[in-house]
Amino acid sequence: MLEIRLIEDLEAARRLWLCQWPRFGLFDLWPVRACFQGPFGRRPLFLAAERSGETVGLLALSWIEEEGCFGHFPGETWHGETWLEQNRIVARDAEVRQELLDHVPGPVRLRYLSPEGVQTGAEVDEVGYLFFPRRYNCSFDTYLQEFSGKSRKKLGRELDAVKTPGLAYRYDRLADVEHVFSLNLSAFEERSYFHDDRFLSSVEALVAWLEGQGMLRVTTVLLGGKVAAVDIGAVWGSSYTLLAGGVSPDFPGVAKLINFHHLEWACARGLEVVDFLCGDFGWKARFHLTPRPLYQLQHPGAEPAFCENLGGSPAAYVV
Repeated sequence: MLEIRLIEDLEAARRLWLCQWPRFGLFDLWPVRACFQGPFGRRPLFLAAERSGETVGLLALSWIEEEGCFGHFPGETWHGETWLEQNRIVARDAEVRQELLDHVPGPVRLRYLSPEGVQTGAEVDEVGYLFFPRRYNCSFDTYLQEFSGKSRKKLGRELDAVKTPGLAYRYDRLADVEHVFSLNLSAFEERSYFHDDRFLSSVEALVAWLEGQGMLRVTTVLLGGKVAAVDIGAVWGSSYTLLAGGVSPDFPGVAKLINFHHLEWACARGLEVVDFLCGDFGWKARFHLTPRPLYQLQHPGAEPAFCENLGGSPAAYVV
């Protein structure tokens, strides 16, 4: 017999997450999600599936009021779309997953679902891109051999041209994070993530937490003594996730330079994986990164009868 519990209390949801949520990547960490929960202030709704007192499934949601649907916790949005990747439905089997979805008291739209546990035939949402240094014995030179000789020569000329004013790198200067925000806003204006004060506050909180944990990596490219590009990344275990960046329009080609630098650094560090997140932006496939599709799911949610207790104490339904 399967019981579905609905939990709205944030502290109870936190305890459940810490006990039940698998930690495969950066975005599986509760403090990372909590950095976005605060500024966005969405109402959480966690559904726990239990059988004989054992938790066999967990669906972590937030109500996104302006979209009129539930999204994956914490429901951070930019232009109506959630941003955090590698979301998941934790379920022992397909039956549990379906029961969790069937008991959500309203429509559900989940984005960036990891392939694990997604039903056959699920719709691809977007494609993320990964780099695996150990496939090349952590040798950047070996990685470069994947490019044709002609391509390597062309890349060399392009990068040499970028370096002409005089190249220098600096690392982990916290003040340089402000350049990420200003450069990104200057380039994309209202289309920038940071145009939304909630998103900006969330990333600021994330940067502060990562720095406190010793996980933050800030990479700054200086050309002719001027800030040309800055990227924010996080190192968790043997994985490196690139989170956000900004480039100066005064230095064409600097984005390619800093991205190659991340790959070279990851090889030197002997990391297992570098995650450049979703979106090709015209370079990731050409850099021979490994594509990883992430999926989306829409579900109408429960019948109205299942919604009666929402807003009070945790509801429980026996299947």
